[in-house]
Amino acid sequence: MKRSGTRIRTVMGEIQSRIASRTYAPGARIPSVRAMARTMQVSVSTVIEAYERLMAEGVLSSRPGSGFYVAGPVAPLALTELGPRLDRAVDPLWISRQSLESASDGLKPGCGWLPPSWLYEAGMRKALRVAARGDTVQLAEYASPLGHPPLRQFLSRRLAGIGIEAPLEHILLTDSGTHAIDLIFRFLLEPGDTVLVDDPCYFNFHALLKAHRVNVVGVPYTRTGPDIDAFGTALLKHAPRLYITNSGIHNPTGASLSPVTAHRLLKLADSSDLVIVEDDIFGDFENTPAPRLSAFDGLSRVIQIGSFSKTISASIRCGYIAARGEWIESLVDLKIATTFGAGRLAANIIHHAITDSGYRKHMESVRLRLAEEMDSTVARLQAIGIKPWMIPQAGMYLWCQLPQGKDAATLARACLNEGVVLAPGNAFSQSLTAGDFLRFNVAQSGDAKIYDVLERALGR
Repeated sequence: MKRSGTRIRTVMGEIQSRIASRTYAPGARIPSVRAMARTMQVSVSTVIEAYERLMAEGVLSSRPGSGFYVAGPVAPLALTELGPRLDRAVDPLWISRQSLESASDGLKPGCGWLPPSWLYEAGMRKALRVAARGDTVQLAEYASPLGHPPLRQFLSRRLAGIGIEAPLEHILLTDSGTHAIDLIFRFLLEPGDTVLVDDPCYFNFHALLKAHRVNVVGVPYTRTGPDIDAFGTALLKHAPRLYITNSGIHNPTGASLSPVTAHRLLKLADSSDLVIVEDDIFGDFENTPAPRLSAFDGLSRVIQIGSFSKTISASIRCGYIAARGEWIESLVDLKIATTFGAGRLAANIIHHAITDSGYRKHMESVRLRLAEEMDSTVARLQAIGIKPWMIPQAGMYLWCQLPQGKDAATLARACLNEGVVLAPGNAFSQSLTAGDFLRFNVAQSGDAKIYDVLERALGR
């Protein structure tokens, strides 16, 4: 049995956790001592002592005859306190931090981007030189609210090439792809709304949705897109406001949406108020473009977003939103309210780089190189008992299952101690049913040490 002091600290910790996650807001009445005692399965005297200590610390206040209340200002938002407590080895924010903070020469098969040497360095240097010779306005002024017109014009033409009709005025530039998602969430969502995500999905979707205080429901993802039967059930049961997905190359599975699944999904959505956000950040990695929901839908209920950080540079941040006109108007207002003016210089540099004559050839070489690394990574992983869920047609991601009885979070902790950053499956899974999966980035998986460390950690 726990000692009394430990039980008191447990009750205090529970109250403080609920305040940090904003379950208990300032001025909110907390459970009575008897109710808390039943919930925590401790004695009433333990809860009384815990409440007394929290009052002494200024966390709670007492109102005679009424109960105990949360004192002080609203607690700073702590994303790790929202939702179920996760092992930090499968916490999306923790994995991102490990990937971003590790040394540039560290081994990061779990990270989500290409090595710097794979990016369009020559085009970026040329674009920087051109920008440096530009006029003072380009170097010093805020951009217009919609963003750099030449880049928006380029995007309009590129979207038309995959069947998406998006006039110039229906495209809004943002500070990044993540900024685009955040603006859309601010525009469409209220705390308590329900959002559908693929299970598994890009793990930062989970982190952003936590910050917006919504209910998240996962829909199993198959080799051709979301499970349509499960998607229909979720629509009827939860009346979701929004669904967010990748329908080019899917993160983390590497799968692509099929035309049949796309049509069935949109037909289901027609009977609801669902808005779909389609993240198309990996479009330039495709050999043959997969179907786009936004093309079939005509940007009616589908919003398309993207950025350039995966192919050109993650240091020069720029993204975009393509949506129906009246939504763009409101999104512009939100953009001004949250960032005021977009990065004129960043958009100018990106436009010069992406329209440079060498970009197309550069991406052809990247796609060829990724295909070679995909074959090599599959063979090396299979040799130590790690099996791909599928072999993607393109892209950098490989979704893999560990040998029976092995846990990805345990493996990730062991490998991190040897300088290898992995991405365990449950970081991507809303239902936490991918505990024996890992996502590998084949562009970051060429070093033989990765497989030596994995093999030792697996006990092979």
